[in-house]
Amino acid sequence: MEIDRAIRECSDRRLQTKYNNATYVIQRALALYSIEEVAFSFNGGKDSTVLLHLLRAGYFLHKEGQNSANGDLKDFPIRTIYFETPSAFPEINSFTYDTAATVDNMEKRYFLLSDNLFLSSYGLQIDTICTDFKSGLEALLKEKPIRAIFLGVRIGDPTAVGQEQFSPSSPGWPAFMRVNPILDWSYRDVWAFLLTCKVNYCSLYDQGYTSIGSIYDTVPNSLLSISDSSDKFKPAYLLADGRLERAGRAKRLSSSNCGQRPVDSNGLSSLDLHKNSMLTASVIAVGDEFLFGTVEDQLGPNLCRKLHSVGWSVLRLSVVHSNIDSVAEEVEQKKSSDMVFIYGGVGPLHSDVTIAGIAKAFGVRLAPDEEFEEYLRHIIGDQCIGDRNEMAQLPEGITELLHHDKLSVPLIKCQNVIVLTATNVSELEKEWNCLIELTESNDLLTLLEPYVSKQVMTNLSDVEIAQPLSKLCLEFPDLHIGCYRTTRYGSLVVSLKGKDQERLELAMKSLEKKFQPGTFKEMN
Repeated sequence: MEIDRAIRECSDRRLQTKYNNATYVIQRALALYSIEEVAFSFNGGKDSTVLLHLLRAGYFLHKEGQNSANGDLKDFPIRTIYFETPSAFPEINSFTYDTAATVDNMEKRYFLLSDNLFLSSYGLQIDTICTDFKSGLEALLKEKPIRAIFLGVRIGDPTAVGQEQFSPSSPGWPAFMRVNPILDWSYRDVWAFLLTCKVNYCSLYDQGYTSIGSIYDTVPNSLLSISDSSDKFKPAYLLADGRLERAGRAKRLSSSNCGQRPVDSNGLSSLDLHKNSMLTASVIAVGDEFLFGTVEDQLGPNLCRKLHSVGWSVLRLSVVHSNIDSVAEEVEQKKSSDMVFIYGGVGPLHSDVTIAGIAKAFGVRLAPDEEFEEYLRHIIGDQCIGDRNEMAQLPEGITELLHHDKLSVPLIKCQNVIVLTATNVSELEKEWNCLIELTESNDLLTLLEPYVSKQVMTNLSDVEIAQPLSKLCLEFPDLHIGCYRTTRYGSLVVSLKGKDQERLELAMKSLEKKFQPGTFKEMN
């Protein structure tokens, strides 16, 4: 099957793991319930589109495990439910129905349930429900023997709080099992799957929409706005920080304004969002000594603090083996960041594989660089000449040398990957200061508004504060909101970080209103 084959043949190991886990959940559900007892809730969004294709693959694998003949797999028999509402985007309805046809080319939809539609491409049987979700489910479950429903819920969704991969429906709702195969998928995972499998998705995502609700509360994500245009946006899969996926959810508009689709979201104007927008960095440490615990990595945390001080957001800090393939795979995954900083594994030793790993990640060969070799010759003499000087071989066609008077050897930049040669904090300080000075002359790094932070301490339990914090994240998508304990039974520290002090104060006031006065104590 094309979905299973596309995932198996891709090089994204994280995606393969997510796919295997999701299809296992699907196969487990199909083993627990008969095909007549399961249904799939489809809404035309990216998450349910992913789930549609996972279900196709999961059903294929389930039947394959039962040694079914290929001829039995022509149609996809899982009942699919689509809740059609007047406030849905026309593009969402079009995405659903453009690939659908009625049995007799005569579409009849009633107030509650329609005749069955079939997605011609996939053999999907669709029930269109034209009432609210709860009422529609009650009517459907009375008519059909459905005991489990596949949902495209992910952690971070407002409805995901407290859910697991198999979760009974909430009290007061019709009784059924909620099956959540992609509960642990991130925004990045969703887009990796859609792009890897090359499947169609709703056209709104190519217009800057990153999370689609109704026409009254959804606008393009301003973080994707093209700087020289007020009405053009980059596609959703280019959003660097998936935590800001819901930044396009605006405050509810009146129906008279619903067609205007403004670009203000969550109390932030487009200008504010650009002011608070982020450039993203990934940090990679190379060295078995870190992974064996022989040496403590002090450079990574220090570099993260320096990046935050110039307004950059660090998406990942990772440590990899001194192995060319390991370095290449990590750089390949991280080079979608605006900038990648890598250190360790630079030199003439057998374990110094960083440069070779970068070359492999970009698909280029290593070639002697005469200018770099000249610098090396001044440091270590005639030992590095011609082909013997492996240290002077750099990734061909993508390398830029960053010269500074305070550096005996220029730093190496391969497209958006900067190689640091520092081995301790003082050397990192020197290289970082040189980078900042170079930035002032050639825009090497864009310097943004620095992060500001606010921390408070509380004796609340994790359970007591979990849901209010989740809601606060939705209210303030431009802030980084986290919490931690220094000891298991010590006080809980809530940390808020962002670019705007006023936004931090508003968020703190909003959190305090959810609890009794005196619940939080400000920390210095």
